[in-house]
Amino acid sequence: MNHEIYNSIVRFIWGIADDVLRDIYVRGKYRDVILPMTVIRRLDAVLEPSKERVLAMQEQLDNAGIANQDAALCQASGEAFYNISPFTLRDLKNRAKKQQLKADFEEYLDGFSDNVKEILDKFKFRNQIPTLIEADILGHLIEKFLDNRINLSPKPVQDEEGNELLPALDNHSMGTIFEELIRRFNEDNNEEAGEHFTPRDVVKLMADLIFMPVADDIESGTYLVYDGACGTGGMLTVAEERLAELAKNHGKEVSIHLYGQEIQPETFAISKADLLLKGEGAEAQNMKYGSTLSDDGFPSQEFDFMLSNPPYGKSWKSDLERLGGKSDIRDPRFVTQHGDDPEYKMITRSSDGQLMFLVNKLTKMKENTRLGSRIAEVHNGSSLFTGDAGQGESNIRRWIIENDWLEAIIALPENIFYNTGIATYIWMLTNRKSEQRKGKVQLIDASEWHVPLRRNLGKKNCEFSDGQIETIVDLMINPVESEQSKIFPNEAFGYWKVTVDRPLQLAVDLAPARLEQFETICGNAKEAPLANLVNRVAAELGAGPHLDFNHFLEACLIDAEKHGVKLTAKRKKLLQSGLCETREDAERVIKKIHKPGKVAADSIYGLYESEVDGKACVVEYEPDTDLRDSEQVPLLEEGGIEAFFRREVLPYTPDAWIDPAKTLVGYEVSFTRHFYRPAPMRTLDEIKADIYALEQETEGLLEQIVGEAE
Repeated sequence: MNHEIYNSIVRFIWGIADDVLRDIYVRGKYRDVILPMTVIRRLDAVLEPSKERVLAMQEQLDNAGIANQDAALCQASGEAFYNISPFTLRDLKNRAKKQQLKADFEEYLDGFSDNVKEILDKFKFRNQIPTLIEADILGHLIEKFLDNRINLSPKPVQDEEGNELLPALDNHSMGTIFEELIRRFNEDNNEEAGEHFTPRDVVKLMADLIFMPVADDIESGTYLVYDGACGTGGMLTVAEERLAELAKNHGKEVSIHLYGQEIQPETFAISKADLLLKGEGAEAQNMKYGSTLSDDGFPSQEFDFMLSNPPYGKSWKSDLERLGGKSDIRDPRFVTQHGDDPEYKMITRSSDGQLMFLVNKLTKMKENTRLGSRIAEVHNGSSLFTGDAGQGESNIRRWIIENDWLEAIIALPENIFYNTGIATYIWMLTNRKSEQRKGKVQLIDASEWHVPLRRNLGKKNCEFSDGQIETIVDLMINPVESEQSKIFPNEAFGYWKVTVDRPLQLAVDLAPARLEQFETICGNAKEAPLANLVNRVAAELGAGPHLDFNHFLEACLIDAEKHGVKLTAKRKKLLQSGLCETREDAERVIKKIHKPGKVAADSIYGLYESEVDGKACVVEYEPDTDLRDSEQVPLLEEGGIEAFFRREVLPYTPDAWIDPAKTLVGYEVSFTRHFYRPAPMRTLDEIKADIYALEQETEGLLEQIVGEAE
């Protein structure tokens, strides 16, 4: 479509709001009227030529006593929808009386087929009719949408001699106009950054990334395409067109079925309307309303191709609660078996659910077809690195990479989306990697590949040219190493998170002031027997400080046995917190003594050879939680954790050890590290020139100051 005509239609529809709705609606509510009226006018324009046929068919069916009339009426209209009221919008334009217009307009809306009524219900458009009637602007509104300066019909406007006055508006252009109107309304209402639509250049890139690597392998048959955050359905329709085009070019006949789910009512309504306008009534039925995360519209369905731009940086707390809460969630999409964990949880923090949409898609991959499934999904940078080892985000990345599903991640330019300027990335996944890609992940930095827009659209100030899209897709088809393309083994993104402990070293203070304080603590905690025990031991050992907590504890155990006091783990902790301080010159606190042969001594894991009462043993020390630290050890570290620990930790803290029970595996992707390009250093001549310039400047100032003083 001509860009100038497209802009003129958008400007005209946008202007209707100011012309008709001002002073009746606050600006933020304009969309509640303009969007559904745009849909209604488009549907009306499509149905105008077949109006008489539809009414004749209905009369014929009524006379024959046929109740189920949908199929015949759709056949009469030539579309996947119809309207059996006696009116078109043009008939309603001249209604003078408000109440008559209201009755006729409502009858007109009631005349639509059920699939259109659902669309209008999602817009909640009927709620606006009383306001429009009371303000006496409904007729004016209808008249504006019938203005002869714009054409919302799929057929051109011609004069009596057949000359084209206004071009036809095809369905693709109509969908693009819908998205632009919504984008403007969102921007006007200061919608949050995550609420944005995917520009056509990015959608085209995603479609090519999904299909082009397997273009030669597409066979005649049926293919299912899915978007779990489909918005107005733009991604699905572009994907459909691209797949059909590739199949045709390869001499294949394909049947393509679209499936989508959307939680935002009006964008869902537009996605369904768009498919109806294309005559794809069956596809429109595959558009589901509701939350993909908590109310999956396709729980047992698998798809060949999937693509999405899910909301990011947006809370999914209400979905999480509906699923049972983080600790009780049992949805098999998000709690699975992986590695040695039978309940491997892939549940992100409630403030951002974008990776959950990707997990949902991965559970819908086809396992028993030659092509399997291919996925393209847009994310912001947090999906690359947010979440520590063992947390939901890291677990998702680990699950994906260890299953060898991740083909590539492509960094996009900033400001390529309409309502957000943050860095974004396309993730490419498949369960049918080519031989050359198995066990590897490709990172592509396309952040500098863009051309400027002649005029900014919201925050979008750049786009991909066709040539740049071809370059990126070619890197996917022929993965090679370059300055913008790097290929890594899967393990390069993984690491062990190792917990490093150091021994607890306690000095015991049994001075009178400390004992008095301890008695107060014990009194409050109802531990008088323990306080009496400590007083007896203090009389035996003296005030201290005593640098061997183990010796003090042994004396306490002897006294406890003699006087029938139970020295529970809780009471031992109370002795430490109430009477002790950490000191570097104190003895290490023994946690456990192992008999020889039961456990092998290994200082790296906190097990030391020792003697107790003249007998050899293996001692395990109590860790000081205040000194506890962690280290990230790359999975590709030569020699593994032990080699890293000996090289990077022991030389600086020789008494440290690793707690193997706390070791976790994590995964993250750092584009910054892999594509970092330091700024070029300035030459000596440039630095020298700056210094001379500063000297001259300061000399001039000095002369000014001295001259003024004289």
